[in-house]
Amino acid sequence: MKKKILFILHLPPPVHGSSMVGKYIKESSIINETIRSKYINLGTSRSMDEIGKNSFQKIGLYLKIVFQTLKQLMFFKPDLVYIAFTAKGQAFYKDSLIALLAKIFGKKIVYHLHNRSMAERQDKWLDVAMCKMLFKNTDVILLSKYLYPEIQKYVPENRVHYCPNGVQPLSGQISARKKENSQEVQVLFLSNLMKAKGVFVLLEACKILREKRLLFYCTFIGGESDITSEMFQKKVNELGLSRTVHYAGKKYGAEKEQAFSEADIFAFPTLNETFGLVNLEAMQFSLPIVSTLEGGIPDVIEDGKTGFLVEKGNAEALAEKLEKLIIDAALRLEFGQLGRKRYEEKFTLKAFEDCLITILNKLIK
Repeated sequence: MKKKILFILHLPPPVHGSSMVGKYIKESSIINETIRSKYINLGTSRSMDEIGKNSFQKIGLYLKIVFQTLKQLMFFKPDLVYIAFTAKGQAFYKDSLIALLAKIFGKKIVYHLHNRSMAERQDKWLDVAMCKMLFKNTDVILLSKYLYPEIQKYVPENRVHYCPNGVQPLSGQISARKKENSQEVQVLFLSNLMKAKGVFVLLEACKILREKRLLFYCTFIGGESDITSEMFQKKVNELGLSRTVHYAGKKYGAEKEQAFSEADIFAFPTLNETFGLVNLEAMQFSLPIVSTLEGGIPDVIEDGKTGFLVEKGNAEALAEKLEKLIIDAALRLEFGQLGRKRYEEKFTLKAFEDCLITILNKLIK
């Protein structure tokens, strides 16, 4: 008889790392053929600009989540409760109540942590007390060994399981790199327009590169968030980058793949990241990457081999590494090919599914 798991996780919309992983899990034939599963969408925001904001609609959605959780705990009677726990901001308290319900029902719990905010809970006595209660006798899935120090105060290492994210193969021709005979090296940023993703840092780096008269063009793709298109364009104009930088809005599916295929370099100077799924997408397209020493990114990008890693917030260091790739086509090709190989070996969606189902089977046997 199949074991039963209740998955309480985030699903799109909005589109972000945690919701995409939730989507992969819900649609996984490997997972759903192996176990009996039920799914509850933990998200209460329907767009990126709603995240962190309160509304009566979100309160109503949350009460619905609580009711659904109680219903499944009572009638589905899962052997394991999987929670994509969020430690950031008010979501910490929201998710804590859901976890507490599972504990009251005596259920075995595993938290899958997709964000990095446990460190900010260390100095608040209420948060510390809640963390001790929530993590007691509970297993945790982390995306990288670099993330363990944030929870080692609450979770012994023998209860921690590591499962790197993977991404779905993009449908386009990976080898199709249309350059339109442009002499300008195409730099791509693809993420939501957020300060935490290093948008303004990359613009400052572009200014440095522009002053060196390097031939490049930087395209930003992603949904508006705490940076609006107006704010972005104002910053571009202030830095004198109107002929060098372009915001192309949101792109999905074939349009997103086209953007990857036309790029020469992928830049993702994030300031706050757990893993960075978008780096994996760039690796599929054999793009060299310049990113930051943040979260689990050093487990993804091999510094000096598949890309470069710089200190977060350092526009000068970012510009220096981008310059190396802009002026050296052979290095771009070498890094990109090695990155593609690394993706195929470690970060496919199947590799993620196999790793996760192994962990889940271990926990419910």
